[in-house]
Amino acid sequence: MAGAVRFLALLLLCAAYIQGPVTKILDFPGALAEMTHFGLTPAPLFAVGVIVFELAMSALILIGRWRWLAALALAGFTLVATFIAIRFWELPAGQGRMMATNSFFEHLGLIGGFLLVALDDLTWKKA
Repeated sequence: MAGAVRFLALLLLCAAYIQGPVTKILDFPGALAEMTHFGLTPAPLFAVGVIVFELAMSALILIGRWRWLAALALAGFTLVATFIAIRFWELPAGQGRMMATNSFFEHLGLIGGFLLVALDDLTWKKA
């Protein structure tokens, strides 16, 4: 039972990193527009790179292969992406800024979750 709950927790943590690439695959022009919006060029290279990276790191976490490394990679990716995409401090006061601020700190929570996964994996391997 604990193994199933652990897997479910890891799946939930990786959910956005599975859903995001699937959405990009199903709407590749939208993925290109997103990359262009954030100034990432060449957009096709970045879009494919993000798709492959997020799916591969999620898979490694879920299967337990190099889990600590994949968790650290997604934590680092999330940190960089958050500062690129969710610049709440540049928005005018109001609902949009409040929603962006919440999203920014939710992403910091994801980073914390990935750091805990990495620490847990490294600690468990030593025990």
